[in-house]
Amino acid sequence: MQATPPTRTDALLGAATFLLVAAAVVTDNAAPGRAALAYGFAVGLGALLLCARRWPVPALLVTALGIVAYYMLDLPPIGLAAPAAAVLYRAAERGRAVAAAVVGAVLLAVSVGARLVEGDDVSIVVGFDLGSEAALILAVIALGDAVRNRRSLRAELARQAAVADEERRREAARQVEAERLRIAREVHDTLGHTMSVVTLQSAVAEEALADSRPDRARDALAAIRSAGGSAMAELRATLGTLRRDPGTREPAPGLDQLATLVDGVRHSGLAVELRVTGDVDTLPTVVGTTAYRVVQEALTNTLRHAGATRVEVTVRVTGAELSLEVVDDGRGARAVPPGPDGPPGTAGQGLRGMAERVTLLGGTVEAGTIGPGRDTPTAGTTGTADTITTTGNGGTAGTVASGGFRVYARLPLPGSRT
Repeated sequence: MQATPPTRTDALLGAATFLLVAAAVVTDNAAPGRAALAYGFAVGLGALLLCARRWPVPALLVTALGIVAYYMLDLPPIGLAAPAAAVLYRAAERGRAVAAAVVGAVLLAVSVGARLVEGDDVSIVVGFDLGSEAALILAVIALGDAVRNRRSLRAELARQAAVADEERRREAARQVEAERLRIAREVHDTLGHTMSVVTLQSAVAEEALADSRPDRARDALAAIRSAGGSAMAELRATLGTLRRDPGTREPAPGLDQLATLVDGVRHSGLAVELRVTGDVDTLPTVVGTTAYRVVQEALTNTLRHAGATRVEVTVRVTGAELSLEVVDDGRGARAVPPGPDGPPGTAGQGLRGMAERVTLLGGTVEAGTIGPGRDTPTAGTTGTADTITTTGNGGTAGTVASGGFRVYARLPLPGSRT
């Protein structure tokens, strides 16, 4: 038990005990010597309350022994429960209710036995004094235990409130971190795709100006302006969430804007064939946005690294899932530059972010080099320079000898079983 210094309440209880005993001595008209000794006991019984908070059981035992010694010295009667009431209360209030009850019962038994031996009337001792003394002892013990329980309840409620507050802070921190990651992905996807288009179109414009072909240069600059405008719109929508409630943010692009995305890539000189089957208009927003970002990242990688001339984008919606495939005829994984955390041919931040998006929805991603005849990436193939690994929830990746690059993702739809 924690050591607690005496308080004003302890002093008041000690003073009350002293006054009760002293009042009983005064009314007895005892001889001066006996009265002085009785007052000394009164002071001692009151002083014990000053240490009862810190040492409840020792104070209780000393009080009981003091009362027994008081009566053995044949001092003026002061009752039984009154001089012990305060220390019994304090012991129960400090969590020693059982000890208080045992000491109280022993005092009652000793008192009744002594009085019966002295020849007091049994009916008075048992019928009246015993009942009143026992009732007072039980009352003060019950009061002390009730105070303790109430204090414990308040402490528990305060602890629960502190835990709930800490959990709210942690949840707020988790939400902030999740929003930060979401914004980082959105900015990466938007800027990565746009800068790829700008870089490619700038090269086209430079070549056109060198060849004195202003019309082609004008088209390239228009494509740059269009890509820049789209990127600025997406960045405003994304970064705007930092200045307002995330629940009011503008919707992210979905499959309804896939044709616009493909047209922008076509203006870069890359032939893109888009095939969409199934009902994409009723897809959940999060599924549509994830699918859009996967296609955007795949096309961005093609523009940056593949040296491809043709890309096929296929989106299929069935009752259970959405699947999408992006296949180019470029150089495959050999074209992938070193990622920030790995050697050449390893998944960079774009592919890693793609896998994270899909995994959050319980989907899978396969990404890797394909060979002649558009073979599917071989799961588990390792030990070659072509290997690029991007794994979602159970996704696989692998390579064959050479060829273009293929990204294949599956996203389960709500209510489906995978």
